[in-house]
Amino acid sequence: MQKLSRSKIELFVDCPCCFYLDRRLGVKRPASFPFNLNLAVDQLLKNEFDLYRVEQKPHPLMELFNLDAIPFSHPNIDIWRENFKGIEFLHQDTDFLITGAIDDLWQTPEGKLLIVDYKATSKSAKINRTSDIYSPYKRQMEIYQWLFTKNEFEVDSKGYFVYCNGIKNKPRFDRHLEFDVNIIPYTGNIDWIEPTLFDIYECIHQNKVPEPKKDCSYCKYATDAKPYIK
Repeated sequence: MQKLSRSKIELFVDCPCCFYLDRRLGVKRPASFPFNLNLAVDQLLKNEFDLYRVEQKPHPLMELFNLDAIPFSHPNIDIWRENFKGIEFLHQDTDFLITGAIDDLWQTPEGKLLIVDYKATSKSAKINRTSDIYSPYKRQMEIYQWLFTKNEFEVDSKGYFVYCNGIKNKPRFDRHLEFDVNIIPYTGNIDWIEPTLFDIYECIHQNKVPEPKKDCSYCKYATDAKPYIK
């Protein structure tokens, strides 16, 4: 059995060469700079939604955006949200233990689960309910939908991004960072996940490094730098 996180699946989609180097040869991509402010926003949102989870009442943002749902209460909610734990499913055909740590779960009156992902950024362009979502974010949500479906929960194909856009045009800081908050719906499609797992299985068991992806900046840097490294 091999553990395969949601982020490693995304790494394979992004560049099979980088994935192979990471999982087969132990050569990882350089670590990205930690987004500590984003993590702080995530935690504060979790704290806030947990207050309404205890009361089993809708959060004011749900009412503002006319969403008929409440935060889902479950004994495993903290495990599902914990990095390096999350929700798991053993894919028998590949022997991959697929894992993913969610941000939140909401529930409809019919009992369906809504996957919720928090995003924090600071863009000049206004973000609203019709804004396009970055493709890796979509795949992230779809993997969570797939994981909960495989764990025999009834999952709605529609999920939500709680998008917090930092406001930069205030005249003063005054030790406060303000956000324009929107809830953006997204209808997921999980059909790509299972075929991708089989592709990953074939990739990781081959004895040749896959060709670098043309638009992979990491592979391009390694290729361009190689002639100058002695």
